[in-house]
Amino acid sequence: MERRTIRPRPDWQRTVEEQGLIYPLTRYPDDSLRPYWDESAYYVFSLPEIEALEEVVGELHHMCLAAAAHIVAADRFADLGITDPRVVRAVTEAWHRRAELPSVYGRFDLRHDGTGPAKLLEYNADTPTSLVEAASPQWFWMEERFPGADQWNSLHERLVDAWRKQAALLPPGNPLYFAHSSEDELGEDLMTVAYLKETAEQAGLETDWISMEEIGWDRLSGRFVDNRLRFIRSLFKLYPWEWLTTDRFAGHVLDTLDNGGGTGSTLWIEPAWKMLLSNKALLAILWELYPGHPNLLPAHLDGPRGTAATTGWVAKPLLGREGAGVTIHPPGTDPAPRPEACCYQELAPLPVFDGNHVVLGAWVVEDEPAGLGIRESSGPVTDEYARFVPHVIL
Repeated sequence: MERRTIRPRPDWQRTVEEQGLIYPLTRYPDDSLRPYWDESAYYVFSLPEIEALEEVVGELHHMCLAAAAHIVAADRFADLGITDPRVVRAVTEAWHRRAELPSVYGRFDLRHDGTGPAKLLEYNADTPTSLVEAASPQWFWMEERFPGADQWNSLHERLVDAWRKQAALLPPGNPLYFAHSSEDELGEDLMTVAYLKETAEQAGLETDWISMEEIGWDRLSGRFVDNRLRFIRSLFKLYPWEWLTTDRFAGHVLDTLDNGGGTGSTLWIEPAWKMLLSNKALLAILWELYPGHPNLLPAHLDGPRGTAATTGWVAKPLLGREGAGVTIHPPGTDPAPRPEACCYQELAPLPVFDGNHVVLGAWVVEDEPAGLGIRESSGPVTDEYARFVPHVIL
């Protein structure tokens, strides 16, 4: 694993926008615009390195599924902050019927510097973004700059194949709606949903658009409807389940949830059992089930423990995205836990390449490793100002 610099292509911004990356620049607090897509550098891997990472991701994914099964069997929903009995029942039923429910993708965030075993930082299994840049502009960049090289990137083909294989699980005779929140100011959610919609269409599915705010509730029929009062039978949503089960329509969602048993009315993708994997408590349960595993960091729910006094730790809210609420506690910090529910993970500082803090985003489509995206940040927490940097296998 090596970081190299390179001169960006002429008119790179227009190029990546045409390839689906509609926000290649990020606006900073000082109102300046700086590249989000940063092709002034790239990362080089050897094929054995990538093959080893791919094996790690496959193993981590299966460990996470085993942890989800344990949570359900041992009724440990309270550890995840899931206390509403109706939500517990919905997630439990979805887990037991998961073979009947479409489930598409997820992203592991890994700490890796090319010298030791990759360490799991978190699993974004419900509403992961940075998909478009990993799947499309990154691939075309490699073909233009390094023809004949390779890349860990089968995302597009695997997504199309996933929709094609799972089409039989969708209700017949109705379009699959794709939804995001209209409050997304950056356009990242819109971009991700548009790309997933395109892959579904390439798989032969009939699709349609809607925003989460446009979804209506028809009191007479007891159904969710679109803005033309058409019944929404299945819907992919880039909208977290923890919001879906707590907003003002939560009761209707749970009343009409189709968990593959044919008794509900709306099939939501990703399915409700993904709540088991998109919660940071998963990290502590994994450590409990697989103590000492080389690809895990010690993690606990009741506060920092063990070697945290000498290594430091990171406090992560159970639910959160883009680094929100994450705090870093170096060695010697007061070990008092935070008042809100958190996962306390041993501190493993992100590797620094040329002054940039680096995290690897390894993708899973269905149950198979599918690709890699790399983000760099100026500080130790990967936040909304992180930059995406392409990679290549040489």
